[in-house]
Amino acid sequence: MAELGKRNTLSILNESPHGLYLDGEELGDILLPNAFVPKRLTPSQKLSVFVYLDSEDRIVATTEEPLAEVDEFAALKVVEVHEKVGAFLDWGLSKDLLLPYREQKGRVQVGDTRVVRIYVDDASGRIVASEKHARFLSKYRATYKPQEQVDLIVVGETPLGYKAIINSSHIGLLYDNELSEPLSVGQRFKGYVNKVRPDGNIDLRRDLSGYTRVAPLAEQILDTIKAKGGSLDLDDRSSPEAIREAFDVSKKAFKQALGNLYKQRLIEFVPGGVKLTEK
Repeated sequence: MAELGKRNTLSILNESPHGLYLDGEELGDILLPNAFVPKRLTPSQKLSVFVYLDSEDRIVATTEEPLAEVDEFAALKVVEVHEKVGAFLDWGLSKDLLLPYREQKGRVQVGDTRVVRIYVDDASGRIVASEKHARFLSKYRATYKPQEQVDLIVVGETPLGYKAIINSSHIGLLYDNELSEPLSVGQRFKGYVNKVRPDGNIDLRRDLSGYTRVAPLAEQILDTIKAKGGSLDLDDRSSPEAIREAFDVSKKAFKQALGNLYKQRLIEFVPGGVKLTEK
């Protein structure tokens, strides 16, 4: 059965002047408007489409790619604020996503980036967004292990650092004094669990700590140098931003890994970067 607010692979039933009708099974026939019909179709072809509600609350399909689907957290930009119903968010489709007033936290302005959970409202049947994250998180105590890699999305700042949602299930904290650069609300990245405290609170890290991070990173850097013909235009003087973009690690970790390779006589430093030694 087709799922509302998600990408589905559906069979073509028939063609009409308005577009193609797709088999949504229990959701009924679903129109894919002409504007989104692929130019070349083969007999019995199935189409990958996103199913949602149009401005008249009719179930329709589109080949547009949403920035997020139902049951996902996403950082979306506010494009309009309506005095009666709430704010509208750009989620990559022709029709913007509603963030009702009752689901907002604080004043919302055009241009803001808000981290929301997308869900189907039981009362209206509509796809809407919510900033009230807590009710969508797991009610069970976290069982993460130290140094376990997790998916993080930053949802706010605190006097100690940044709150982040972990694997769409729990909330944790990244401490300012353990970060190599500031973070921004809505930022996504792979992070690590430092520990789960006895009270259930979770401490997070942006990068692995100690030797656990150095050995794999050194190997990754070495592989990258080899893939680039034996040299790399980064060294211990490169900017943190350039290092983060290339290897998604802090400058401190990168310098430690370079030092590890240098001690093994696997690399040498040259102006503006490093290269493999003759060894």
